[in-house]
Amino acid sequence: MKRILNAEMLRQHPDPSIGGKAKNLSELSNLGLNVPHWVVLSQQLLKDFSDDTGKLTLPADLLDEIQTHFSDADFLAVRSSALDEDGGDFSFAGLFETKLFVRKENLAEQIQEVWKSSFAERVQLYREKNGLKQSNGLGIIIQVMISSESSGVAFGINPVTGNRKQQLISAVFGLGEGLVSGELDADNYLVTENGIETDIAIKTHSFHYNKTGKSGIVKEELPEKKKKAKVLYKEQIKQVQKLVKQLGRHFGKPQDIEFAFADRKLYLLQSRPITSLSKIPDKNDTYVLWDNSNIIESYPGVTTPLTFSFISKSYEGAYRLFCEYLGVDKKVIERNTSVFENTLGLINGRVYYNLKTWYLMLAMLPGYSINARFMEKMMGVKERFDIPESYLISKGQAWWRIVKMGFKMTSRYYSLSRKRKDFENLLNATIAKYKAIDFTEKSANELLQLYLDFEHTLLNEWKAPLLNDFFAMIWFGRLQSMCEKKLKSVNPNIHNDLLCGSADIISTQPIHRTIALSTEISQLPEMKEMFLNLPSKQLWNKLKNAGSEDESGRIYNEIQRYITDFGERCVGELKLETISYTQDPTLFLDILKSYVQNEITLSKRSGNKEAEIRSKAEAEVNSILRGKFYKKYKFNKALRKTRELVSSRENLRYERTRAFGIVRELFSAMGIRFYAEGILNKDRDIFYLTKEEITQFIQGRSVTQDLKKLVELRKSEFEVYEGTETPAERFASYGLVYHANDFFSTDKVEQLEGDLKGTGCCPGRVTARVQVVKNPKDIASLHGAILVTSSTDPGWVTLFPSASAIIVERGSLLSHSAIVSREMGIPCIVGVTGLLRTLKTGDLVEMDGSTGTIKIIEKKGTPENE
Repeated sequence: MKRILNAEMLRQHPDPSIGGKAKNLSELSNLGLNVPHWVVLSQQLLKDFSDDTGKLTLPADLLDEIQTHFSDADFLAVRSSALDEDGGDFSFAGLFETKLFVRKENLAEQIQEVWKSSFAERVQLYREKNGLKQSNGLGIIIQVMISSESSGVAFGINPVTGNRKQQLISAVFGLGEGLVSGELDADNYLVTENGIETDIAIKTHSFHYNKTGKSGIVKEELPEKKKKAKVLYKEQIKQVQKLVKQLGRHFGKPQDIEFAFADRKLYLLQSRPITSLSKIPDKNDTYVLWDNSNIIESYPGVTTPLTFSFISKSYEGAYRLFCEYLGVDKKVIERNTSVFENTLGLINGRVYYNLKTWYLMLAMLPGYSINARFMEKMMGVKERFDIPESYLISKGQAWWRIVKMGFKMTSRYYSLSRKRKDFENLLNATIAKYKAIDFTEKSANELLQLYLDFEHTLLNEWKAPLLNDFFAMIWFGRLQSMCEKKLKSVNPNIHNDLLCGSADIISTQPIHRTIALSTEISQLPEMKEMFLNLPSKQLWNKLKNAGSEDESGRIYNEIQRYITDFGERCVGELKLETISYTQDPTLFLDILKSYVQNEITLSKRSGNKEAEIRSKAEAEVNSILRGKFYKKYKFNKALRKTRELVSSRENLRYERTRAFGIVRELFSAMGIRFYAEGILNKDRDIFYLTKEEITQFIQGRSVTQDLKKLVELRKSEFEVYEGTETPAERFASYGLVYHANDFFSTDKVEQLEGDLKGTGCCPGRVTARVQVVKNPKDIASLHGAILVTSSTDPGWVTLFPSASAIIVERGSLLSHSAIVSREMGIPCIVGVTGLLRTLKTGDLVEMDGSTGTIKIIEKKGTPENE
């Protein structure tokens, strides 16, 4: 066995114990690059001459043999080469000793020093921190020492911006040790497609051979003429750039190299992958802004692949249709299919809006070509993106499309009431048809066909809700503007107060009926005792098996009626993986039991509060507009239309919930079939597959037949998402979204200034302790505390009655929490930036539901005198 190895030997007989750096040098030498002559002693060999303490005793004949390889060299360099050093993930930079300008007579001593450094505590800690196997010893490289005139490092990318098309070169006079250690300032040369950008440092010192010592280097002051001079000539910069690009192509990864110039000749000293590449996004590549401040209300927390694949297609279809309604040419829509396909993103299992695609959809609208800044302001766009030239049309074309759209939208507006009714009739008939089907008797193929028919019949006919949302936004904005300009009320949220007490909003009905049920149960001593003491499953069986004439049977029938009407209205109701009350009625019993336990009854809740708020606001309007008949007529018309559209908006959202409930039942039934056939380990594993994967498996187009293993992979990944921190509500990504981007960056999140401030939705001033709630299932009652949370969906309403007020981090005046709080007369503020970063459970605050202001009176545990 050869004791001393070089590149040629290693090419024929690779030895893994030489370490990462020597392996790289071997490959570089075999490429014919100008690498200073070197040999390596493997870790396996050196262990034979070492004891457990790290003491290394090399035999004289081995040292003599080493020197025969360097008969013409005056000085040598001794370098480390650990097994996992200079890999793609870990560099071990600066952890091992390096010895320069070593005289041959001192070689044994310097090899010992480098070997011993592998036993150092800093190396063991580095291994432990990075989850690497503990290992003592390393390979050692002996190499001809180059007395360089200049030296440096070069990166195959721009490590500052991540630009993969640029190269950054840093160089100093003399040896590169001062550069690597950070002790010396260096010239920086950024090579771009347009040329070389230079940043010349004022250099004071350089490192050279220590002529006064046995070996090693010394720091010397530079002559004045060199302090401001360029280290590298243009031709040298191009040589280094060519070399680093060549190495990047060869290794398939951008490289971090060390180089030196001696006698104007370029030497390659080292090359390794850029270890931090996975953390450097390319900021010159595609830029996307992600935001979940609104959609989190519909899809809170981690969302499964099935739900995401389903809603992605739903959003794509809805916004294609919406853009067509607003005058976008069909050819433009077809040409930009990818825009509509990417309205949503899934970040660590959470659903986000892709704001770039929203901006591009805005830019498609004819009005954007006429007045882009006005359109951006109207739509609340705070950040601009590059617009493809294909979007741009002449102002003449834009006006013509707007005129055509205006006529069409006017027609649609006047027919909206009829279209809503037609849609509701279609939805009711379709849902009734599907409710009558026994899904348990259907095969997977039959269930898929039922889903496809349902999608074609209903999910693709969502015109009325889209139009209603559009006109609700228009009329709500008009009412708000009229209140500000015509009324000039001291109440900044009088337009909200005027919308209170709309008895036709379906979202408030579940809570009113739940309170009515709780009241009835509480008035029956034996029934109340059962609800207070029996577990939900036992209670449900007792009620179910009771006779229809006794109290238990009557309560059971009322609960069944509730579930028939509102069984899909639950926390996370738009997520297909959610188990609804229809699927498991005991979940509703849990809610009902908490109401009974906390004595939430009609006597404890005033049913007139919302009516009082509305009456007070109407009285103020009548007073201000007294005698102004035409203004009053116009105002009342705007108010009437806004009430109608906002109520319909909320009611149509529930119709969407009912439709999603059918989809949930269909895919749940498919999961049961897949489990029965042994395709999945559990029926609910179906939610870890995408809609396309399920369809392809059934139809014979699947690229993966082992769905069990696929689900296992997905579940392990999503379990990690569940247990990790939630990404920032708004952040940017560059290039490949899932590579090197920081999902937790708060750079794009609005910074806090002074007291907390949001949008007041329902008037009332409350001073109380706050209760931060992340999941309404985690708490039965708030006992009069202020509910503080990131977002709510309709399933949260069962928690509202026990709250003295509601503060929500996300949302707007038309969000669900705002509408329901107005109907219930509970003071509410939404859209509070930094709410959960600031408030903790137990903090004492004063909130004003009119102005949207929140004052922190006392932080939890803070002494009064602080």
